[in-house]
Amino acid sequence: MEPVTTIQGHVTVLDRADVDTDQIIPKQFLKRIERTGYGEFLFFDWVRSGEVSIEPGAVLVAGRNFGCGSSREHAVWAIQQFGFDAVIAPSFSDIFYANCTKNGLLPVVLPEDEVRAVAAAGDVTVELASQTVRAGEQTFQFDVDPDIKERLLNGLDEIALTLQHEADITAYERARAYPGPSTAAL
Repeated sequence: MEPVTTIQGHVTVLDRADVDTDQIIPKQFLKRIERTGYGEFLFFDWVRSGEVSIEPGAVLVAGRNFGCGSSREHAVWAIQQFGFDAVIAPSFSDIFYANCTKNGLLPVVLPEDEVRAVAAAGDVTVELASQTVRAGEQTFQFDVDPDIKERLLNGLDEIALTLQHEADITAYERARAYPGPSTAAL
């Protein structure tokens, strides 16, 4: 996972609330065994029907309760692979929010009026270290759990966190190792 520090660029607006993970990446695209190739199917049904037009940008701005529905991690992968590094919304589903932070996609919660201001600005700078969003002449503060912030700033997913304790894990495993059957008995 790449470290998340500063995200700067164009804002893409999806002015919808209650966007669920099946709308983000429909079920028919979940048959892959690899974690790549999902970006082209982002919001597939809406884009195909002409309901929405989504252009790549640095930040996706959406309505409240973004990422509700099933817990598919594929939704985060599709958003990232389409080109977004952050999603700003008034609220997220808990599971989607957790999936974002575990995969290096920054979810930013701001009040609805501030989300609208970011959407209107067109370009944005999100600084994780200072927990700020600059849009036009305005700057907004956002909250993030200190542990999540540290993991994102350092590019640490759960595997990388575990590997930080590799020596301790190895020592524990050696101390508890079962010697196995004796070859002398064979």
